Amino acid sequence: MQILVIGTGYVGLVVGACLAETGNDVVCADIDAQKIADLQNNILPIYEPGLEELVRRNQEQGRLRFSTDSATAAATAEVVFLAVGTPPGEDGSADLRHVLAAAETVGKNLRRETVVITKSTVPVGTAKKVSDCLARHARVPFHVCSNPEFLKEGAAVEDFMRPDRVVLGVETDFARSVLAELYAPFVRTGKPILFMDIASAELTKYAANAMLATRISFMNELALLCERVGADVDNVRRGVGSDARIGSSFLFPGPGYGGSCFPKDVKALLATAGDNDVPLRVVAAVHQANERQKHVMYDRLVAALDGDVKGTRVAVWGLAFKPQTDDMRESPALTLIEALLAAGADVVAHDPVAMTHAQKVLGDRITYAATSYDAVEGADALAVVTDWNEYRHPDFERVRGALARPIVVDGRNLYQPRKMEALGFEYHSIGRPLGGRPAAQTVA
Repeated sequence: MQILVIGTGYVGLVVGACLAETGNDVVCADIDAQKIADLQNNILPIYEPGLEELVRRNQEQGRLRFSTDSATAAATAEVVFLAVGTPPGEDGSADLRHVLAAAETVGKNLRRETVVITKSTVPVGTAKKVSDCLARHARVPFHVCSNPEFLKEGAAVEDFMRPDRVVLGVETDFARSVLAELYAPFVRTGKPILFMDIASAELTKYAANAMLATRISFMNELALLCERVGADVDNVRRGVGSDARIGSSFLFPGPGYGGSCFPKDVKALLATAGDNDVPLRVVAAVHQANERQKHVMYDRLVAALDGDVKGTRVAVWGLAFKPQTDDMRESPALTLIEALLAAGADVVAHDPVAMTHAQKVLGDRITYAATSYDAVEGADALAVVTDWNEYRHPDFERVRGALARPIVVDGRNLYQPRKMEALGFEYHSIGRPLGGRPAAQTVA
């Protein structure tokens, strides 16, 4: 198929490369000329495992092209994906200006019957706005659909190529037929394509992310209760997660969720609910709990450093909001670092892939260490924020010798409290008592 993807951000780039991989002729368009020039030279704006190889191979084989001319590509496209950004406004609602601008460009240039898909995360009613925009300009039939993405950063290529499900909001048999053919290669193992009405498809994306965010915030709050009553959140997590009705995913406590999806989508869902006079009290509490959780690590560092971090040097391991990505949007590390800087601390940070992005966000206000061990040299405390694999089994003796004070605040519960104390660290984690407890035993 002839496919146009408008937007070469995280979603658009993954969608375009993966669809090209299955033999389609794909043009990815963007108004950012420098980004397009970089992509034409296989220089990607994001880090995502496996994506660079896909882009390079499909460009070399002629199935994937990058262009600033979305108008020309729209004239020959059978399918158009709108994958531009929808940044949150001041009230948390999604800003649809870029989506509607892209729709206008497409409408003015359509020359054949085309399926136009909203791939960006957008609130209920967006497809209708896109359809109205297209109708003002198009002179050929078009079919507007909703196809929300469920990509996990760090596993996006795998998620697209082998999805749990494909959600498609369609209103015509023509669109249903085209999209069933387009997605057939990705569901050969029997995973479902879920056809539904457009409003339900639009809401499904927000509902899924709000549910996952709820699990995270719920477990984070339980972790704080565990500390107060002397329970171990790891034991509680295993006990809860072994219930088949619940499962074990997204039950790990931490410093709060971040990234490009959960914070934005939770706020956008709340804004949509407010516009329709339907208060979502559970979702509102999830957002409030997450905002509180982002300050937990700072509070523990202050307590460990005798109530005042002014003049101290704090090492931070991890800047991205999760491993296997360089995305720092809404990262708990940013909240921690800004609080430390405001209180007069010096911060030295390390991350395996997010250092370049960090410098764009934080500038020269912090020090960037070439290695994780360089970061802890002379530091008064170490804060572990992102659970990169290389942080899971460090040389603890080397870390202990490099720290000026043997304080570790582990926001991801990577280490065992008893072991850390035996090694001479003052160790703080989330939801686990000092000194640790024996892990829950499973008896056959």
